[in-house]
Amino acid sequence: MGTTTGAGTGEVPQGTSPDELRGLVLDLIAQGRHRTFPPVVHVGRPGRQRSLAAADLDDHALRTDVLAALLAAAGPAPLVWLTRPGEPGVEDEDQAWSRAVRAAGAEIGRPVPFVVVTRHGWADPARGHGRTWRRLRDRRPR
Repeated sequence: MGTTTGAGTGEVPQGTSPDELRGLVLDLIAQGRHRTFPPVVHVGRPGRQRSLAAADLDDHALRTDVLAALLAAAGPAPLVWLTRPGEPGVEDEDQAWSRAVRAAGAEIGRPVPFVVVTRHGWADPARGHGRTWRRLRDRRPR
């Protein structure tokens, strides 16, 4: 059983699907990470993404430049997601990454969906929407 948050609960960012976002959470869980691990930013689509340590990009202009370059090379419909420990509620760093994604999207001339993914769910910091699960089981075909 999952819980949705935000106005218009259950809404996912345009260009994504509930199954894709659920899959991102399942992929993070499958990595078997412990309670703490460094945040990582991913650009592309699941299975075809480039990933970078988020801590290495601590300046808005640097984040924007790196994201714009990765987005330009990522294909026609990229997604950006930040994996981090903790709960999927919106934190200051999530908002900072959201602003950088919006700025990078403006540089390449198209909006880019951005979500924060934790072991418990996902959140869209720009719109305040998200989804959490108490126990998430992987029911994807293998």
